[in-house]
Amino acid sequence: MKDQIKIEASTLEEAFQQASAKLQCSINDLDIKILQQPSKGLLGIGKKNAIILVRCKSEEEKQPETQLPEIPVEKEEKEIFDTFYQESKDLHAIAKEVETDINDLFRGMCFKLEPVKVEPYDDGTLLIEFNGEDAALLIGKEGYRYKALSYMLFNWINPKYGLQIRLEIANFLNSQEEMIANYLKPLIEKIQIEGKGQTRVLDGVLVQIALKQLRQAFPDKYVAIREKDGGKYVIVNEFKKN
Repeated sequence: MKDQIKIEASTLEEAFQQASAKLQCSINDLDIKILQQPSKGLLGIGKKNAIILVRCKSEEEKQPETQLPEIPVEKEEKEIFDTFYQESKDLHAIAKEVETDINDLFRGMCFKLEPVKVEPYDDGTLLIEFNGEDAALLIGKEGYRYKALSYMLFNWINPKYGLQIRLEIANFLNSQEEMIANYLKPLIEKIQIEGKGQTRVLDGVLVQIALKQLRQAFPDKYVAIREKDGGKYVIVNEFKKN
């Protein structure tokens, strides 16, 4: 048996090509053992390269119609998200399907997570909960990774089912909402007296939470996000009169 070599590459196709070049052997004449399937991970985390153990077949082993090992088509997040049935389902059935597929997505990744829970939050919203030892890694600095994951999940669930999502990771959203609510209390009192006001510059997901809470507090006023010198804040004012 000829010597085997180990090849690591981003995809199986690249690994096969590298092996063919190094062994100076046609891909059809390679004896390939796949040690690790490639994975893109999620948001750049948990990415895995393809790893193969390969050798050139001897003359006796070569067959006129050698078949390459089947290369599984890697399921990207969007492809996984598109596997749901098209027919209408009740909210609890949708929640169960979403829960199953999110858990399938994270099962092969290097996170220590409890099973993800998905349940109806209200008639138009799904509550998605991540907990576990590594859950905080999904939040990221200033909540940027949280925001990216929330965006990805929303762009899967909303077009499919017309539902909103509430993403809770290790109680992050709840604690941020409580913090902003405490910060906004004196500001809301000031706006009730003066008719207008604005928040300080807020980071990451905080500006979206403040926007939501101020719109709930002042449904008849103009509430919007403004940006200055790279920072974002929320303003509250009267609607302009024609």
